[in-house]
Amino acid sequence: MADHQNPAGEEGARGRAGSETIDEVAAESHLNAYAIERLSQAFETSAKRWELIVYPTLFAFIILAAYGFYLVFSLAKDVHYLAISVDTNMTVLASNMQSISDNMGQMTATMRNMGVGVDSLAHDVNTLEPMLESLRSMDRAMQHMTYSTSSMRNDMAVMNQSISRPMQFMNWFMPW
Repeated sequence: MADHQNPAGEEGARGRAGSETIDEVAAESHLNAYAIERLSQAFETSAKRWELIVYPTLFAFIILAAYGFYLVFSLAKDVHYLAISVDTNMTVLASNMQSISDNMGQMTATMRNMGVGVDSLAHDVNTLEPMLESLRSMDRAMQHMTYSTSSMRNDMAVMNQSISRPMQFMNWFMPW
């Protein structure tokens, strides 16, 4: 019987242990529910703090993104106008360069003609060599003429001196 009582005693002990275990499990689940509730409240409080930071930041980011889009759009428009202006100016520049090229061709032809003219002038200067010799002989003849005229002037001065003295003496006797 002792064996029988033991099993019954064990069952009683087990029943008491089972009820304590159920109470412990209930207490633990109540404790877990309380911890989860507290965690949930802490999370909600933290989430509210983050909402105070994140939503205004998100709004500011959206405004900055829109302003950035506006700046990029304005820059693209300005670059478009710049490209049109550069294209127009390049067209004008290209036509001016073509004109410069044509003028350079004309200038080259003119320079060639000038070269031919200078060559012709050099040939004409060689032709003028005999004329230069004639001018030299004319210069010598003019020098001789100048010398002769000077000699005639000296002779006239001497003759004036020779005639004037006796004539002065004669003029004293003449009544008129």
